[in-house]
Formats: sequence, structure tokens, C-alpha cells
Amino acid sequence: MSKVIEFKDKVVVVTGAGGVLCGFFAKEFAKAGAKVALLDLNQEAAQKFADEITAEGGIAKAYKANVLEKDNLEEVRKAVLADLGPTDILINGAGGNNPKATTDNEFHATDLPEGTKTFFDLDKSGIEFVFNLNYLGTLLPTQVFAQDMVGRPGANIINISSMNAYTPLTKIPAYSGAKAAISNFTQWLAVHFSQVGIRCNAIAPGFLVSNQNRALLFNEDGTPSARAEKILRNTPMGRFGEAEELVGGIFFLADENLASFVNGVVLPIDGGFSAYSGV
Repeated sequence: MSKVIEFKDKVVVVTGAGGVLCGFFAKEFAKAGAKVALLDLNQEAAQKFADEITAEGGIAKAYKANVLEKDNLEEVRKAVLADLGPTDILINGAGGNNPKATTDNEFHATDLPEGTKTFFDLDKSGIEFVFNLNYLGTLLPTQVFAQDMVGRPGANIINISSMNAYTPLTKIPAYSGAKAAISNFTQWLAVHFSQVGIRCNAIAPGFLVSNQNRALLFNEDGTPSARAEKILRNTPMGRFGEAEELVGGIFFLADENLASFVNGVVLPIDGGFSAYSGV
């Protein structure tokens, strides 16, 4: 029996929706019939995507939200309930890295140039920021919005993990650790909510070019950096992914008609990166 993916009248809450990637997800859900709440600390950025959705005939509203402040999230939840209704699908998209939690060197050595930011120089506040943004920034919105999802048919949560969760990348220990925690938390939530009808899964994107990582992946003249060349060598498909290529996986996991028995899964969407040993 053929099944069509659609989310007509479903209320979809997307955190980090002011960002290019999550804003794109919000637009795609709206095209599929959902009523979308776009949450971001930068409300202006989220509003831009909400305006694009409404201009195309969709239903969307932007909210200023701090995923690290539970009281603020509770106020946003009340507003979403009043404006759109109870949440059916939560996309925990807020996250990111920070230069203060990133080393300059891949491998430690005793003859590094003066001024190299090594593991020993990583800033405690930067590490806390990255871990909190990614882990607490997923846990707290789930605490708040899942209250309205208990017992709702088809309710589910999708978290955003990473290739870092499988094998940590060099230079970014805080981000790698936080994303590993997201994968673990996804499984924990899947078990915890399994008796009340809320599924929880995650996607683990491979390497996409974004505003956050563009400077790491490309030189000023537009050529791939040494790090980008390593990534491409270890991605069997030999290219970076596109935002559009994540949507199918998210829609599959979110659609109750297709994925009603899929729970606790972290789905790699990575061009084969996680399957390749490098040899």
C-alpha cells in the first residue's frame, strides 16, 4: 500500500529555527501541511523564515526562545498552545560549536608554534557553553514541550546528533562529546516515553557547508581547506551534503504512517562517511 508523507494540521516545534538548516526544515514541514512554531534566540532570524512560510500560504509563527532557560521555554509553550495548539512533533535543532572549545592542533606535540591553542588552553566557559547549548538545549525543550505530547497519536521527537557522536573529530572535544550525549539521550528518551506513545529518534548529518563551518572548510580563495580535503577523502560519495538531503530522513522518522515502530534510532545521513574505514 502506498503512503504519502504529509503533516496536515500537525503542530511542529523547531528550535534553532533562525539558522539556515533548521529554518529550511521548518519551511519543508510547512509545505507538507504542518503548523510550524519557529523558536530561536534571534527572533528576527526566525521571523524571516516564518514570513517566507506565510507568504507561500503556510502557517507559521516565530518566537524568541532561549533553549537554556526553562522558565522562558514554558512561556513560549503557552504562546504556542494559544496560537497553534499542542505540540505533535518536536525538532531539537538548536546547537553548535564555539572557537573557545576548539584546539588549533589535531595532534599534541612538544614543538608547536608559540601561540597555538592546545587542549591545555581550552576555555572552561567555552566548553560549558558548547555542552550546555547542545545537550541541555535539547533536554530542556523536551522537558517543556513533551508535556503536551503525552498520549497524542503520532507524537514524536527528533534530535540532531552528528558524525562526531560515532567517532570524535579532531580539534572539537566539547562538541563531539555533546553530540555523543545527544545520541545516548535519544535512546534514553525512546525508552522513557515508549509507554505513552512518544517516539524519539535522531539524525546524524554528515558534512554540510554552513555559515558555522565555512571558514574551516574553505580557504579565502574558495579552495577546500586541508580539513575539507580530509573529509571528502573519507566520504565515499566524494562531496558535501545539501540541506535538502536531510529532509527525507527527518520526514520518514516524523511520519507515523511510515515509522510507527521506529524508536531510539540515530540515522546517519552522511554519504557513507560512517561506513568507511579509510582503507
